[in-house]
Amino acid sequence: MVEFSLKGKVAIVTGVSSGLGIAFTEGLAEAGADCVVCARREEKLKANAEEIAKKTGRKIVPVKADVTNEEDIKKVIEVADKNFGRIDILVNNAGIAVVGPTIELSKEDWNLCVQTDLIGVALFSKHAMKYMVEKGIDGRIINIASIYGLWGDIIPAAPYYAAKGAVVNFTRALAIEAAPYKIRVNAIAPGYFPSEMTKDVLNNKEILDHILNSTPLGRLGNPEELKGAVVFLASDASSYITGQIIAVDGGWSAGSTKRSFRF
Repeated sequence: MVEFSLKGKVAIVTGVSSGLGIAFTEGLAEAGADCVVCARREEKLKANAEEIAKKTGRKIVPVKADVTNEEDIKKVIEVADKNFGRIDILVNNAGIAVVGPTIELSKEDWNLCVQTDLIGVALFSKHAMKYMVEKGIDGRIINIASIYGLWGDIIPAAPYYAAKGAVVNFTRALAIEAAPYKIRVNAIAPGYFPSEMTKDVLNNKEILDHILNSTPLGRLGNPEELKGAVVFLASDASSYITGQIIAVDGGWSAGSTKRSFRF
């Protein structure tokens, strides 16, 4: 369907040195978008960009950047403008998790998580939205939240829960601000997918059993299963949708029964 086509569009995706950022970029490129991708780990970023470009036939431009650094964010915007002359889509995917009981966490643990998962999202949205407004582009901003931004769970990771919960409400607030400029802002809340971030958690059999027992579909997600949601929100197929949070979680957030265990 033409409504799902992203041909002629340009996307920025953050956090593409590993994990779900690769799937988001592949999905957008497969739908026809050229992409600027960024992350802190330059070697992995470049390798992923090259692989995605080869696989999809689209232009994928890598830029080393830290989303907590506003000058780096501006650099990414400039590279996108220089290479493509427009930015239609921003996917705020970069994130980090801090796991551990709250009584054992330091101020630095909280700052690390909040700066990356919330402030980085806000700053990148600010500069991308400013660019879109100045260029008169009906853009789309897609924030990657989490099921842990929607609900609590027995796995102790309070900074992550708090930051992702803030991303959920930031998405709603920014959607209202952006609407007069015809810029739509939505979020995706993934459940558990195999990734570098979730590797240690999923290697714990007791935690894995808890996750599978809490997921009505009874399995982890495949990163490929996130492509549909990001393409939908980036395309004209979702032209009357803004300020919404789409959970891609195998039914986890529908309210399944969760058993307790000691972490």
